[in-house]
Amino acid sequence: MIAPANAKPPADGARSRYPDTHFDALLVVSFGGPEGMDDVLPFLENVTRGRGVPPERLAEVAEHYERLGGVSPINAQNRALIEALRPELAVHGIELPIYFGNRNWHPFLSDTLREMADAGVERALAFFTSGFSSYSGCRQYRENVHDAQQAVGDAAPEVLKTRMFYDHPGWVDANAELLAAALADHPDAHVLFSAHSIPAAMAAGCRYEAQLAESAALVAGVAGAAAWKVVYQSRSGPPHVPWLEPDVCNAIEQLAADGVEAVVVSPLGFVSDHLEVLYDLDVEARDAAEAAGLAFARVPSVGTHPTFVSMICELVQERLDPSLPRRSLGAGGPSYDVCPPGCCRPGTGRPSPWEAEAAGPH
Repeated sequence: MIAPANAKPPADGARSRYPDTHFDALLVVSFGGPEGMDDVLPFLENVTRGRGVPPERLAEVAEHYERLGGVSPINAQNRALIEALRPELAVHGIELPIYFGNRNWHPFLSDTLREMADAGVERALAFFTSGFSSYSGCRQYRENVHDAQQAVGDAAPEVLKTRMFYDHPGWVDANAELLAAALADHPDAHVLFSAHSIPAAMAAGCRYEAQLAESAALVAGVAGAAAWKVVYQSRSGPPHVPWLEPDVCNAIEQLAADGVEAVVVSPLGFVSDHLEVLYDLDVEARDAAEAAGLAFARVPSVGTHPTFVSMICELVQERLDPSLPRRSLGAGGPSYDVCPPGCCRPGTGRPSPWEAEAAGPH
């Protein structure tokens, strides 16, 4: 398949105009979140556009944001991550300006790519704030970048991505250190590794479940967790559509029924303590544990943990210098840099926007 002339990486099959190691910027790509109550409903409408989510569900989620003053911590957390990353890159002699763009709220990717084009950026390396392969955690971000490139036009920079990092030693060690600290206070606790649920049809087209299981096993092994399980949170969509289970609250209730006395929840599927972590775990899961009579502790996400920040720097280094080792603890070795065509489909049977464009006249 020949890519359309205006298609640029990360669209599947697009051909770069530059050498593999040529990058002149780093782009941090994330989900986005409201930064005031006036932003909440427009943000939620962006997130759910085209999905048929009823207004009453949006109002319910808006109440979660209201508990935090209408501000999602995610943008501030990403800015803190960028500020921690700047000196780390500098220590290793990497002089790349860092840009920040979101899928669902300011700064939108199209605005960020326009800023980059105006600054003369030709080819950027993107770090997605998701370590696991799925449509919503990888492919959709690549589509978002592609859409932003088309909005900017011919001057838009090429954008390639760093590899998935679910089994990178930096990711494993940072999560394990945080988990071990919680287990020191609850040595007999059962550990629940929580991640965002996705539709079962979406999960069937990617390695999300397998990667979560492998990452959890690696973290549990380093932290010395004796009993653990992967669970899910934050499901949405119609009740009749199957999503990954078990739900974290249901898992807590089952542990209590099995005679477990303490539970430690690690948000392994997330890189920062944004609203879904703060509400679904610190409120709902904690309430479920209290109602079931279990001692409860919640592990912090990696956030700006120095080992995690160093890992991001290492992912950049390996793309600038292919002779460097590509570290991985997983059985299958390090993940690929360029996603195979057709990977991580949404589970709806529809083609990606780029595939639809490529099938048309060009």
